[in-house]
Amino acid sequence: MTDPRTGSRWILGDKFDQVYPHLESITALWKSKWEFPASRSLYPFHDGNYKDFAPIFETLMKKGIHDGYSTEYTAEFLPTCEDLVKKADAAVAEGNKEQGKELYLRACAVYRIARFPYINSPLKEEAYAAQKKAYMKASALFEIPIEDVSIPHTAGIASDEGKELPLYVRLPKGASKSSPAPAILLMCGLDGHRPDNTTRSDEFLARGWASVIVDIPGTADCPADRRDPTSPDRLWTSILDWMAAQGTFDMKRIIAWGLSAGGHNAIRAAHTHADRLAGSVGQGAGTHHFFSRAWLEKAKDHEYPWTALPALTAKFGYPNEEAFLDNAQKDFSLVELGIVNKPSTRLLLINGTHDGLMPIEDSMLMMEYGSPKEARFFTGLLHMGYPPANGSVYPWMEGVMKSVK
Repeated sequence: MTDPRTGSRWILGDKFDQVYPHLESITALWKSKWEFPASRSLYPFHDGNYKDFAPIFETLMKKGIHDGYSTEYTAEFLPTCEDLVKKADAAVAEGNKEQGKELYLRACAVYRIARFPYINSPLKEEAYAAQKKAYMKASALFEIPIEDVSIPHTAGIASDEGKELPLYVRLPKGASKSSPAPAILLMCGLDGHRPDNTTRSDEFLARGWASVIVDIPGTADCPADRRDPTSPDRLWTSILDWMAAQGTFDMKRIIAWGLSAGGHNAIRAAHTHADRLAGSVGQGAGTHHFFSRAWLEKAKDHEYPWTALPALTAKFGYPNEEAFLDNAQKDFSLVELGIVNKPSTRLLLINGTHDGLMPIEDSMLMMEYGSPKEARFFTGLLHMGYPPANGSVYPWMEGVMKSVK
């Protein structure tokens, strides 16, 4: 019940010891947690349509398929995905581009939930590949399409880190070498990947900013070494060097924004690349406590749709859950590694105080080290501080962009 560092009670309170009810069954997950956001096209059902999901979950409930990591779970979604893509192809062929775009994005949303909570099987890999293909079809219909690019991993040092890095890039109208655009380096999360950020990239374009969207180590098709805590540093160096070489990005106005597991990367980058970033946002981030056995043994039963341990164990490259629980903190804690003692760029820490996956204490702890930080916490809200958190992130980023001389 207490923070092992201070002996104080976790801010999460009694919820720390609770097994959240949606973990009981697929029926509980749908009825108590996911049906409402699906009906409103909210995360993780953004770009989606409720009528696509309801029949799938009815079938899952009838069959008693609860394990999201299983191929049986994923297989139930794929016929709907394929049907939506066929309808989208037909709509575009008939000249109805808006309907086609909507249908492609709906298919992408179903593919997203099909490959939840982690890409841990060949079938989920196929679902992700199909999602990316459908997303590029949708993107081709955007007023400003997304570029699917692979750049050289010039800072990589190990053969297993790959020679190329996949990015989604979107430039605002008018961006050029004579008029370079500010940019957001968006670091995705444990289950949210490159094709899951349409609204965010739209928001960036509306402000005249470019977006460079990247998957973090240990997820999707990011080649960086998941087991090496320094591999993200090489990742960001390769990306920032590539951006600088393009000439179309205003390298004085680059902000990193890390989402959930990506928040850890954004906070690390704020320190390791302080001289190359105008600012950084760590949203819903784990930094130190998150990696402890004391936290993880309880957090696995909190708000993640299924137990998070299999996904986290794979993401950080451990052979089994016990090895992850025993070693994660000494291997990845930004405090244990001394990263937080370095000077940082401007850093915004944002989350809900009742985040059951990444403890709010991890954001608060950053205030005790290095450069002064900025923060906005939302009392009683869950992971990432949704839904109001973005209402604080965007104004903060606007202020940072304007402050750069």
